[in-house]
Amino acid sequence: MSVKIKPITDHESYEVNNNTVFKDSFGNWNCKNDLSNKERFAFNQYENIVIKNPRFKKHTKANYKG
Repeated sequence: MSVKIKPITDHESYEVNNNTVFKDSFGNWNCKNDLSNKERFAFNQYENIVIKNPRFKKHTKANYKG
């Protein structure tokens, strides 16, 4: 199973395999549905590589396979 991550609004919300992950008022990432371990791991990697990287002006789509 691959994990597809698509930005909705940079630094605020992302789509992870048709689930919306968003930043709450406390600055934590949340999702209304539970993500699988693989989806959580992929999003954490995406956050560290893309979201927290100031060199990315516009966030890109990503596919994680494994």
